[in-house]
Amino acid sequence: MIEALVGASGHEVTGVRTGAEAIELALKEPYDVVLLDLMLPGTMDGFEVCGRLRSDPSTKALPIVIISALDDKESRERAERAGATAYYAKPFRPLELLEYIGSLEPANRPAG
Repeated sequence: MIEALVGASGHEVTGVRTGAEAIELALKEPYDVVLLDLMLPGTMDGFEVCGRLRSDPSTKALPIVIISALDDKESRERAERAGATAYYAKPFRPLELLEYIGSLEPANRPAG
């Protein structure tokens, strides 16, 4: 649903299933933003993905937006410690997410 929403608003979207795929692509391709769930299939959750992206110089400044069903204080704090830029709890307001993505002007995006 999120892929379709963001894609329909004119953004190019690349979807992946696992955290390992997300890291692999983010390190190879210049993305404007990463939309990341915390609960992922495989061995790596979204907290770990976020932390690994933050620890790599090429993705350190990349905006990482968490979109998760986890809406508790501990999850939000863990995401913040991992380096998340923003946090949207499901169900979220799609227009609010699109406005946020749109606010990431090219001049403010990390060089990649």
